[in-house]
Amino acid sequence: MDLVQLQRQLVDYRTSLYHERAADHRFQRIDALVHQLKGSSSSIGAQRVRKLCIVFRNNCEAQNVEGCLNCLQQVKHEYSIVKTKLESMFQLEQQILTAGGSIPV
Repeated sequence: MDLVQLQRQLVDYRTSLYHERAADHRFQRIDALVHQLKGSSSSIGAQRVRKLCIVFRNNCEAQNVEGCLNCLQQVKHEYSIVKTKLESMFQLEQQILTAGGSIPV
């Protein structure tokens, strides 16, 4: 190999290492956010979201892009269901309070 080819190979190698580190960082950041969502879901009893978060984190650890995207869609769907249920519950509580009642604990 001549000098130009060696230099090009070095640049390509450095570029690939940079992209690997960037990908690692992105998966770590996503994993941290999913971990936080898992904890929040557990605290309000959203077990399906919590279980999906476990699978999502496993996909992050394996750097499985397709698995992460699939989990993201599932988490969005389950989150939507939980959000709707919570909104309904808060509306009922507000109606009870407006009617002069109290919220049972």
